[in-house]
Amino acid sequence: MTVGSLLAADLAIAVLTAAGWLGAGAASAARRRRLALALAAVGLLATVVRAATITALARAGWWFAAEKVLIAAPLSFAAVVVAGSRLLRPPRDVRAVAVPLLFAGYAGSAALLVTVLHGYPASAGAGLLAVAGVLAATAVSWRVLNARPSRTVSRVAVAVAVAALVTGTGLFAAPGAAPAVPHDHEYAEAARTAAEPTRRFTLTAGTATVSVSGRNVAAWAFNGQVPGPELTATVGDVLEVTLRNRDIARGVTLHWHGYDVPNSQDGVPDVTQAAVLPGQEFVYRFRADQAGTYWYHTHAVSDIGVRRGLYGVLVVRPAPVTGVDVTVPVHTLDGLPLPAPRTEPVQAGVPVRLRLINTDSTTHRYALAGTPFRVAAIDGYDLRGPTPLVDTAVLIPAGGRYDLEFPAPATPVALFVDGRAVYSTGPVSAETRGWPALDPLTYGAGSPAPWSRFDKEFTLVLDRGLDLRGLLPRYAHTVNGAADPDIPPQVVRRGDVVRFTIVNRSLVVHPWHLHGHHVLVLSRNGKPASGSPLWWDSFDVRPGDVWEVAFRADNPGVWANHCHNLAHAEAGMRLHLMYS
Repeated sequence: MTVGSLLAADLAIAVLTAAGWLGAGAASAARRRRLALALAAVGLLATVVRAATITALARAGWWFAAEKVLIAAPLSFAAVVVAGSRLLRPPRDVRAVAVPLLFAGYAGSAALLVTVLHGYPASAGAGLLAVAGVLAATAVSWRVLNARPSRTVSRVAVAVAVAALVTGTGLFAAPGAAPAVPHDHEYAEAARTAAEPTRRFTLTAGTATVSVSGRNVAAWAFNGQVPGPELTATVGDVLEVTLRNRDIARGVTLHWHGYDVPNSQDGVPDVTQAAVLPGQEFVYRFRADQAGTYWYHTHAVSDIGVRRGLYGVLVVRPAPVTGVDVTVPVHTLDGLPLPAPRTEPVQAGVPVRLRLINTDSTTHRYALAGTPFRVAAIDGYDLRGPTPLVDTAVLIPAGGRYDLEFPAPATPVALFVDGRAVYSTGPVSAETRGWPALDPLTYGAGSPAPWSRFDKEFTLVLDRGLDLRGLLPRYAHTVNGAADPDIPPQVVRRGDVVRFTIVNRSLVVHPWHLHGHHVLVLSRNGKPASGSPLWWDSFDVRPGDVWEVAFRADNPGVWANHCHNLAHAEAGMRLHLMYS
C-alpha cells in the first residue's frame, strides 16, 4: 500500500470513527439500544483500525503523522476510555450513556478536523483548541439531554479555549516571519542581455474569439491566436520580445517556463516587474544559450490567463533543423482539447523529433504508436544514453516537456494524448491505454551526482489548511503550514549547493516548479535515481511522495517557487527563493 493510499484510507477511517461514535450517541439519546451498541462497535473498531494507519504513516515519515500522533491519538484514546468504560456495563436505560458516546464522537470529530483544517505542522494551540471544542460540545450535550449538569466541564472548556488562543493555533500566524519580497533588486545582470538583438518578436495580448473543434470560444490570446506564435531561435541568438497589452484588464507578463533567464526577465508580477496593463508594453531581452523545448505564458493572474489561452512555444535549436521537427503543445481551452489532430506524411528514414509540451495544470499521458522511439530530452536537457522504447507511455506533468526521437518507418505512426490522436503520419489504429508508463528515474545511463555535500537544505511539506490570515478565510494549499504571502522565503547565497526535500501529505498531485533553475533529481520515496541525470524544472509530487532534488544557486535574484497547478498556486502554494 502506498503512502498516498494510506493517507486516503486514514481520512476515510477518521470520518467513519466520528460518524460511528456520533451515531451511537444519537441512537442512545433516542433510546434505540441495539442501534446504539452497533454503531458504538463501529466507532470502536474504526478507532482501532485508525491506530494502525497512524502507526504506518508515522513509519513512512513524521511529516505524514505529526498531528495524528500528537493530537488525534490522545483524543481517540480519551474517547475509548470514556465511552468504553460505560459500555462495559451498559445501564438498562441506554440513554444514560448518550453523553459519553457523544463525547467520543466529538473527540473523533476534533481529531478529524485537526487533520483537515490544520494539518502540518502540529501545534500546541491546535491541540488545545480541539480539546476545548470537545469539552464545550460535551457540556452543551449534557444540558440539552437534561443529564447531570457539569459546571466543571464548562469551566475547563473555557480555560482550555483561552489557553489555545494565547498559545496560538498556527492558523492565525505563519510559522515564522515572511520578509517582504523586493520588487526592485540589483540582479538585472545586464551583461547577459546587453547585446544587440538578432531575433525580434512582438506579442500583443488581448481578448479574442478563436475556433476550436468547430466551436467559437472566447479566449485571451497573443496576436489573436491560441496558442500564441511559436518563437524560435538558434543558440547564440539574442531575443528581444516586446509584450503589449491591448485589453486584458488585470494585466499580463511573459514568463519563460523552464528557460533560466536573468531574474529581471522572468516575468513575475510584483517580484521582477509590474504587470503590463492595457495600453502599456514591456520589452524582454535575453541570450538564447540553452538549446531545448520551452514555452512562455503570462504570470499575471496566471491560473485564469493561461487557462484562457495566454501561452505559446519557445524552441531554441543548436543548429538549423534537419529532418522533421514538430512541436505539440497540449492544452484544454474551455473544455476543448488542443491541438487539433493533424496528419503529415513523412518519408521513411527521415529523423523525426516530437516536442511534447504540457501547458495544462494537470498531468497528461502521451503514447507513440507504430515505431520504437527514444526520449531524447526532458525539460530542455538531453538525456544520457536513452534506449529504444516500444509500447510505452510517458506521463508529462504540468509545465513539463519531453522530446521524442525516431527515424520515420515505412508504416504510419501516431501520437496519442489521453487516448486522442493529435499527430500522425498516416492512419493508425492502436489501443494504448494498457501500456505501462515510463519511469524516467530508471531510464538511460547513470552518472554520479556532481556534489557530495550541501550548503543549504530546505524541507517543503505540501498540505491543505484553513488560512485565517487574510481579510476572508480560505481553505488554502499550504507549504509548511502557511499560505502565500505568509510563507517565509528560502534564502541562499550565490554558489550554494541547495537540497530540497519536498513532501506531499495532501490527497492531490502538486507539479512543482522552481523558476530560474533546473534541479537534479536525487531520489523519490527514498530510492535514488539510477538512470540518466535528470535536470528538471517541473515534476509531479504525488500524494505520499517524498522527493529530494538539488541545484547550485548560480542565478541571483528573487525567484518564484510554486505548484504549477496554477489554481493551487493562486490558492496559496507559492513561495520565493531569495539570494542574500
